[in-house]
Amino acid sequence: MLKKSLLIIVSLAGMGFLSLTQAADHPQDNRWYVAPFGSFVRTGGDRNASDGWGGGMGIGKMLDKHFNVELKGFYEEFSGANGPWSLTGGTADLQYYFIRDKFSPYAVIGAGGMNSCASANCGASVIGEAGAGFTYELHDNFLLRSDVRYRYNNNLNAQVQPGTDEFHDMTVNVGFVVPFGDKPKAEPRPEPVVAAAPEPVRDCSTQDADADGVNDCLDRCPGTIKGSKVDNSGCPIRLVLKGQHFQYNSAELTLNAKTILDGVAKSLVTYPQKNDIEVQGHTSSEGKDSYNMKLSQRRAQSVVDYLKMKGVTNRLIAKGYGETQPIADNSTEEGRSENRRVELIWIE
Repeated sequence: MLKKSLLIIVSLAGMGFLSLTQAADHPQDNRWYVAPFGSFVRTGGDRNASDGWGGGMGIGKMLDKHFNVELKGFYEEFSGANGPWSLTGGTADLQYYFIRDKFSPYAVIGAGGMNSCASANCGASVIGEAGAGFTYELHDNFLLRSDVRYRYNNNLNAQVQPGTDEFHDMTVNVGFVVPFGDKPKAEPRPEPVVAAAPEPVRDCSTQDADADGVNDCLDRCPGTIKGSKVDNSGCPIRLVLKGQHFQYNSAELTLNAKTILDGVAKSLVTYPQKNDIEVQGHTSSEGKDSYNMKLSQRRAQSVVDYLKMKGVTNRLIAKGYGETQPIADNSTEEGRSENRRVELIWIE
């Protein structure tokens, strides 16, 4: 009856622990350990004996995340109808841990030998054990441990107890485990990499960053100077600078002209193009032709000199055209103002 009850207990305990097998993995612990324990012995009816007490020591090693092996020695004693009993023996145990965590349930089987004495009648025997237990970690190097085991004992015809050589006992063991060395620590988990959201695809066909009338997909010359006439690739071919750029009857640049030319120079330096640039000076029809020709040349040269001073590296060619290329009617002041101009021509 005792044997049957113990087998049922072990089976139920094992099935209960199986539900815990999904616990998180830990780094493999393969330390050696010692495990002292005390025992309560529930004797089977075939011994004609009362229950007793005992204790022992185990030395074991953790093999991997599931298995321990352990050599265990023990001593137990209790009283009986034929005098006091003493059991001295040892087993080689294999423990299977369902999980390794703070609370770690396990199943165990063991086999070994034992010397049994009832009063002065002694004999050697073989034993087999099966059971279930748990450890509870209080510290990396100190764990509480308890298990319940069914023990089969065969005295091999020694006749220690008249009438039978087979005995069935239950032991309840309570003790602790002291592993040697440092417990392996889990590596810190890397922070999850959050992929950056992809940048929206820009439709360059709808963009015109330099406002030259050529979309950014086709524009081969970004940053075109504002007001430039450009070709189909967005590259400048002509820039007309209108307004009062020079002092009266002089080639000296006005403050307004310098401000405009600063912007032109900045664009040419930021977006350099290899083309030569012809800087053309034009006048209205007032005054003599020869004078206007010389004045337009001097004014074109003033623009060239200023742009070079500002760091423009293009080859700049100054050329005066006087009043020979009007773009408006010289008979009106409005027209004459249009004709007084400087043009930058990009030469292919």
